[in-house]
Order: sequence, then C-alpha cells, then structure tokens
Amino acid sequence: MLKHSLLTLMLAGAVCAAAPFVVAQDNGSTPPQSAPAGAPREHGRGGHFDPAQRTERLTKELKLSSDQQSKVLDILKTAQSKMQDLRSDSSLSQDDRRSKMMDIHKASDDQIRALLDDRQQKKFDEMQSRHEQWQGHHQDGQDGSAPPPQQ
Repeated sequence: MLKHSLLTLMLAGAVCAAAPFVVAQDNGSTPPQSAPAGAPREHGRGGHFDPAQRTERLTKELKLSSDQQSKVLDILKTAQSKMQDLRSDSSLSQDDRRSKMMDIHKASDDQIRALLDDRQQKKFDEMQSRHEQWQGHHQDGQDGSAPPPQQ
C-alpha cells in the first residue's frame, strides 16, 4: 500500500512539474485569439499598422467625422496592402524595402492630412512630431519606454 501511494505521489509530482512546459509550448504555437484567421500580424506595440485600430485612435484624437473615418480607413487599408506586398518581395534589399515602406507611410499620412480641417491638421502634425521624437530616441537607444499615444 505504501509503495502504491508513493508511486501515485511521484506521478502526480511529475505531472505538476511538466505542466508549465506543456502550457508554455502550447501558447507559443497558438495564434492570438484576437486576430481573425488569415489576418496580418500586427507590427510593433499598440497595433500601429492595424487600419481599424489606427482609424479608431485617429477618430478619438482628431474627432473625425464618419465620412473622414471611412476615407482614413480606406487609405490605411491600401497602405497596409502595399506594405504586405513589399514584405513579400524578396528581390529588394532590406534598405530598399525600408525606404519604400517609409514612402508608403508618408504618402498615406499625406493623404490623411489632406482630409483634415485646419484644427485637425495642427493636432495631426503634433501627433506626428511626438511619434518622430519617440522614434529618434528609441533608435538611438536613449529611451526604452513605450511611444506616446498617437496616430
């Protein structure tokens, strides 16, 4: 009887010891539940490249009208599609790809800015400036904190 209890206790201990590894391994191979199947992976923190989230953030910050919201969403979806095509283009060097991505991003920002009234443009420019400042500090290794809310 003592042998049986000891064997059961050892087996239970082994299962408890292995459980964290099984859970960690399972979590690493499962796609995030919030992203629909086939959706592109978000890049960076806060979903900066997710068109719906960025539109929502811009709507909140700039108080976009419903007409502006739909146009901004279309612009961002187009930019996202171009970026995905660019990521899959293996013929470009990393520097060329980065340069083209920056061009796409600038073009979409310019299109969005053109939709805004004077007050919204001023706020949008401030948001862009904060973002560029954060990126400069982040790239120089001067600031490891998260970017300020923007875009």
